[in-house]
Amino acid sequence: MRIDDIGYHHKHDSSFLISRPDGAGDWLFLVVKTKAVFRIDGVDIPVQPNAVIVYTPEYPQYYHADGGEYIDDWIHFGYDPEEEQLMHELGLPFNKVMPLSDITQVSNIVRNMCYEHYSANKNRKQTVDLYFRMLLYKLNEGVESYSVAGAVNESKYFEKLLWLRESIYRWPAREWNVDDMAEEISLSRSRLQHLYSDTFGVSISKDIITSRMDKAKDLLKNPELPVSRISAMVGYSNPSYFNKQFRNAFGITPSEFRQQFFETIIE
Repeated sequence: MRIDDIGYHHKHDSSFLISRPDGAGDWLFLVVKTKAVFRIDGVDIPVQPNAVIVYTPEYPQYYHADGGEYIDDWIHFGYDPEEEQLMHELGLPFNKVMPLSDITQVSNIVRNMCYEHYSANKNRKQTVDLYFRMLLYKLNEGVESYSVAGAVNESKYFEKLLWLRESIYRWPAREWNVDDMAEEISLSRSRLQHLYSDTFGVSISKDIITSRMDKAKDLLKNPELPVSRISAMVGYSNPSYFNKQFRNAFGITPSEFRQQFFETIIE
């Protein structure tokens, strides 16, 4: 990438204002650490701390402090074709404020890029390029993580749903019952299933099967455990049904998986 200018944790007073009606002429990656107001498509939007915006070169830029000190990180840059492709693959929105739950990782990467850019290190350009790719990946994770929390509007149920999913993967052999789960967190069966799917992008029943199949694969790597015993250890009292679920998940039977695993080790 080409860095035209970069700054980390710069502080400005309450009079701070940026107005570029024709854009900056290059790309701008902005990390907003305090309250601010951004004008997007002609509408002034109050922005809370912990947000990022990526401006395209020609998009009008207008933002200012919101009644107090304004702090941000920024990178004015140009990118190469590989970085452009990565930005599109990750589906990052441009010219739109992206709120994040936590900007620590993103801001730390900007700090490291700033240090490398102004250093005399022999490989500073290559290092900055790697940091920039990491920055894009972490921004993508941050946006997705915030969206997951927003799926339940950061309600009182989010932590309970997260605990429920952790429990499913921690204890795959348990006889999970959706009605019991719903009662435990004071939701109806249908509401629990809806919130769970919206939050994690997968159904409860699918997660239960996945947790059991993942555990079964680990257990099958122990040659001293018979398949019938493994079946019971992952919550299936009927070995035939366990074999069917395993084949549906991986396309082979538990015995075939075990055989392939040990053949790979011997090779």
